[in-house]
Amino acid sequence: MDALTTNEAPELKLHFLDYWRVIRLRRSLILVVFLLCVMTSTLLTIWLPRQYSSVVQIEVNKDDPEVTVMDGGRSSSMYSADPFFLTTQFKIIESYRILTNVIVNLHLDEKLAQQNGATRWTQDDTFDNLVRRLSVEQTRMTSLIEISVRNQSPELAAAIANEVADSYKQFRLEQWKDSKGRGIQALENKLAVTTNELRLAESNLDWLRTNLDISDLFDQGVLSQDIMSKSLEEWEHQRVSAKADFLEYSNIQFNLHTLPTNELAGALNTAYAHQLDPELNDLADRLQIAKARMVQAEHDYGKEMPNYQTAKKQLEDAQIAYQNKVAAVMSGIHTRVNEDQGLLELIQAEVDRISKSKNVEAMKDRPYYRAKTEVEEIRRNYEDLERLLNREEAEHVQPMQNVVIVCNPARPNKRPISPKSSLIIPLGVVVGLVVGLGLAFFIEYLDTSVKTIDDVERSLQAPVLGVIPQNVGVILDEGAESPHAEAYRVLRTNLLFSRKNESWNTISVLSGGAGEGKSTTLFNLATIFAQNGQRTLVVDSDLRRPMLHKILHVSNTVGLTDFLLKQRSLDEVIQKTKLPTLDFLPSGKLPSSSMSILGSAQMKETIQELKRRYEFIFFDSPPLLGVSDASILASEMDMVLQVIQYRRYPQPMTLRAKQMVLKVGGNLLGIVLNNINMSQDENYYYYSGYYEYQSQPKDDGTVQVSKTGKTAGVDIKPKY
Repeated sequence: MDALTTNEAPELKLHFLDYWRVIRLRRSLILVVFLLCVMTSTLLTIWLPRQYSSVVQIEVNKDDPEVTVMDGGRSSSMYSADPFFLTTQFKIIESYRILTNVIVNLHLDEKLAQQNGATRWTQDDTFDNLVRRLSVEQTRMTSLIEISVRNQSPELAAAIANEVADSYKQFRLEQWKDSKGRGIQALENKLAVTTNELRLAESNLDWLRTNLDISDLFDQGVLSQDIMSKSLEEWEHQRVSAKADFLEYSNIQFNLHTLPTNELAGALNTAYAHQLDPELNDLADRLQIAKARMVQAEHDYGKEMPNYQTAKKQLEDAQIAYQNKVAAVMSGIHTRVNEDQGLLELIQAEVDRISKSKNVEAMKDRPYYRAKTEVEEIRRNYEDLERLLNREEAEHVQPMQNVVIVCNPARPNKRPISPKSSLIIPLGVVVGLVVGLGLAFFIEYLDTSVKTIDDVERSLQAPVLGVIPQNVGVILDEGAESPHAEAYRVLRTNLLFSRKNESWNTISVLSGGAGEGKSTTLFNLATIFAQNGQRTLVVDSDLRRPMLHKILHVSNTVGLTDFLLKQRSLDEVIQKTKLPTLDFLPSGKLPSSSMSILGSAQMKETIQELKRRYEFIFFDSPPLLGVSDASILASEMDMVLQVIQYRRYPQPMTLRAKQMVLKVGGNLLGIVLNNINMSQDENYYYYSGYYEYQSQPKDDGTVQVSKTGKTAGVDIKPKY
């Protein structure tokens, strides 16, 4: 039959069950780490001293700016916003100058030292401890500052917080008073300078008044100057009015002279309507009536009749009268224009005269009035400085109290802020789970040993013929109904299906390293073959560390080595077991001079002889990576099985063992996974489904089916 082979390596895919398998396998480690973290966090909440926090809330405002003597000694209360003001105040509150005052006032060098098991600290040590317990921050969306202090005593924490606020307030007050004092001194110096300037300016003004012969008693000079200015303004107003009249009549005269004679009367009536003589309107009405009568007479009587001639005569008289009147009005306009022009010239001459006289007077009095203006300006500056100095001195005596305002004084808080058991213990739980799981998966990542069938088929490219559970005993002692026998029956079935030749009957079970269970696997597999009625021989060919004689509880004084050295016959070295179909050939004592005895021609002849006597011969061997005996033995066998213990050796080691078998020409049929924990690893659930059951006959002919260590309580009728 064809051997079971895998055509390609299975694709590596992580499933939820893979993670669950790691968790179940490493549950002890996870539980230990979890409990350690939880216990540590719990002990921290018990052992750490209770810390209480008290908070004082203060409102901090900027000081008024220092007194300035610029701009005539005027002080401005406006200042530009400083975005770093509060941050600067945080540092000031935490400064050495502020906190040392607190330390001295509250005797913190003794109190804090006693809380830490000392008698007294230095001021620097006390400051370092206090600044670590102090926290200063801004209340959100306000200009308020919160000063919080942590301490083992709630009363002392509140006292420190309030004292810090008071010390900072006193510091700001002293800073303000010092700034005010410097400003007052500057004002006094400036006032003295301004006083000297005023005296010199007044002396100069008196000298100018005397030399220029200016009468300035009770501001008469200023009054005369105002009267003169007022007279000039009146003349200037008259000049403007006369010029407007002149321009108005000049424009009327110009426009009327450019019109034809027959249009002059109508234009005059429109342009000069506001001052037109009423007689002109009467003459115009008379002219219109005469025209209407003549037209009516011509229509009623004709041009030859006397009535028409009379009406025509009246029209001619009306026209002459109206034209004479228009000529008189035009003459009056011309006369008005000439009069306005003459008046404008007279007024302009008077304005020029007054301006010239004023300029001459101003040139003469200008030094005096300039000096007088300077004196008035210095006097105003002096008065402002004196008024400002009086105000600043009054404020310095009674200082402002709104620079630092304590809004909410600190009060003892009986609820501790640390240790926070509601945070530390859940954090310990979370950290314990995370660290435990992380450590478990990290160890699993570092563990490169064989864990699953997929690991074998992926790395060794060889089929798994059997899966042997943990705690397997000797089936020869347990009996055919042993709960572990089924695993070896499956292995036997797969082995027989895998051999390509029916004549193959020599089998060797190898392993890469020691302690992987190859001897137990070989003996139990041989027992299964023998229990099936096939004559089976077990040969202990592990000459260096023989183990099979201990399983059978027989002597190892004579055996294979004695036969190979021709000291005993084959019948003399083969021993019977309690199973009639199973024989045993011990290893015998190995002489130091015969280390390569397994590779001798006598060994090959012995194998051929045993093949003729038995249906199946099982050869035990030492580990492959330990000595060369196993490789030599593998090359002589018809079939080779490699045992890999679950989670024992790295995969590269098992791969190296497989390669050694193939290099010497060994016929490796497949892999046997040994020592599997069926109850913890879901990958082998279906392999263990029937392995754990055993049947026990009852008196009534039924079969009691039970799990190892448990009673299933299910009765199954026998099928045969």
